[in-house]
Amino acid sequence: MSWVANLMIQADMADHGNVLSLSDWLERDAPRRAEAVPDVYRNQARGVGTLETLTDPEANHWGGWKNPECEVWAGALNHADLDALLAQLRAVPWRYPQQVQVFLMDQEESYFRLYMFRDGTWHQYAPPPPPDADDQHAW
Repeated sequence: MSWVANLMIQADMADHGNVLSLSDWLERDAPRRAEAVPDVYRNQARGVGTLETLTDPEANHWGGWKNPECEVWAGALNHADLDALLAQLRAVPWRYPQQVQVFLMDQEESYFRLYMFRDGTWHQYAPPPPPDADDQHAW
């Protein structure tokens, strides 16, 4: 069984190498959620997925007549430890941290959480939680 988290990152093009390094970390070293099944040696497996660019001019999947003028990366991560992921994102030596935007939506969530660096610190911006299931008509 899988547990998927959707991740999108927008960063300045000068931080392209940092995003590639983050993708390598996600693929090889990122820890998995505590609930993930251990490997055959009973070790907690590592690696949760990779990031791919959505804004490559050669493979533009965006609407409109122009190519995007930003760099956006995305990945569907399996069993990712999101606290470890957010800690890794904070630790990246971003050249332009004020331009980094992280959109993260965990399994069974209905909206992305947005994380950004502001005033030298990491902040989460998110809509209020959805109403109880009994109050679905309120939406």
